[in-house]
Amino acid sequence: MIRRVLVALAAVTAAGAVSAAVAPTAAAAPESATAEAGTFVVSEAQFNQMFPNRNGFYTYSGLVSAMSSFPGFANTGGDTIRKREAAAFLANVAHETGGLVHIVEQNTANYPHYCDRSQPYGCPAGQAAYYGRGPIQLSWNFNYKAAGDALGIDLLHNPWLVERDAAVSWRTALWFWNTQRGAGTMTPHDAMVNQRGFGETIRSINGALECNGNNVAQMQHRVGLYRNFAGVLGVDPGGNLTC
Repeated sequence: MIRRVLVALAAVTAAGAVSAAVAPTAAAAPESATAEAGTFVVSEAQFNQMFPNRNGFYTYSGLVSAMSSFPGFANTGGDTIRKREAAAFLANVAHETGGLVHIVEQNTANYPHYCDRSQPYGCPAGQAAYYGRGPIQLSWNFNYKAAGDALGIDLLHNPWLVERDAAVSWRTALWFWNTQRGAGTMTPHDAMVNQRGFGETIRSINGALECNGNNVAQMQHRVGLYRNFAGVLGVDPGGNLTC
């Protein structure tokens, strides 16, 4: 069983969803130079190339719109760093959702397990309402509470917004990527900006279950996607790809 802290994240695997503990936000990256606001290093054509079978729910415009809430995402440092971060985020998203195909967790038997009634606010949306949803498969009542509070949306009472509103769905994924450490020591954003390598993003998202030899096949699937997406963007993937 994974230790629970402030928030946790569900990641879809072949066996269903698994959770990763999340710690407080990591320190801001020292490299603060940003590109022009409103730009994204991934074109719509490249996005479609990466996700040829994607669900229509996951639109390119929805992602770009959600990025306005996190202006440093894929927009910090030089061109190589920005492209590597975009590739890393999209690779992890592809792994979680089967290539942006699944909006909700496929293992419905897990649904009732994501209610932690030890939290003072309980599970007002219902015992089985906090299953994995969206690009990084947000799950658990305390995850929805934390993400909703950060984004100014009441996701604790209305978690269904994550599967019905594409912009909200993308924003929850970017919230985790940019602000949460998970089972790692830094946010995925900081891992890429500080050139710690793609492996550190895996550690943050699902490291307790996939790193240190725990599930090499799942880890290598993420790495393969990252290499592929880095190739689409014409950038070297860098080192430290595994965890």
